[in-house]
Amino acid sequence: MPKILIVEDETKISRFLELELEHEGYQVELAYDGRTGYEKAMSKGFDLIILDLMLPQLNGIEVCRRIRKESAVPIIVLTAKDDISDKVVGLDVGADDYMTKPFAIEELLARIRVALRKKTDSKSDCIQVGKLRLSLDNYTVSYNDQEISVSKKEFELLEYLMRNKNVVLTREKILENVWGYDFLGDTNITDVYIKYLRNKIDQKFGVLLIHTIRGVGYTLKDGQEK
Repeated sequence: MPKILIVEDETKISRFLELELEHEGYQVELAYDGRTGYEKAMSKGFDLIILDLMLPQLNGIEVCRRIRKESAVPIIVLTAKDDISDKVVGLDVGADDYMTKPFAIEELLARIRVALRKKTDSKSDCIQVGKLRLSLDNYTVSYNDQEISVSKKEFELLEYLMRNKNVVLTREKILENVWGYDFLGDTNITDVYIKYLRNKIDQKFGVLLIHTIRGVGYTLKDGQEK
């Protein structure tokens, strides 16, 4: 039975979510402030976290940032803050999904199922291409056993490239699968994050892993010494 933590300071919403999720067969715990939510998230093995942003004691963005430093547990932000900038910040610090209030419980349940399925379908605890290794259980990346510091979005982009080794991926396909089909930011963000990864991997270790397919997109191949 999947365990879900709800970090929400509005009692009515918390109780509503608790009843609905328990009815669907989930085990549910509640936290009414950010500090308690963070402490619970770190001390118990939750399968998913539903997180408000406007919380007492510790705001949701900081809670998400701290959790993501130590855990890859799926996080769905559920908040009244609907500005695009808030959404971008939430996703950038580690949220897997973002919903605004008011919300339809059916949609939230669907997103929970998707997030849990992605977690279950990780296929293996690590992915390896040549000397490049990506570990899903502790959210780390290394090359030739040297750890590489990456952001959550860099990790997700690299995971997508590695899972599709030797496949040419268009920028649109990358955006859809890494940033989400409803991403409203600059489409050049793919190129920006590819550059980040190249700086941290290809240039640092003198290999050629990430290839540009001019006019199309990118592909990742087994590393070649430059």
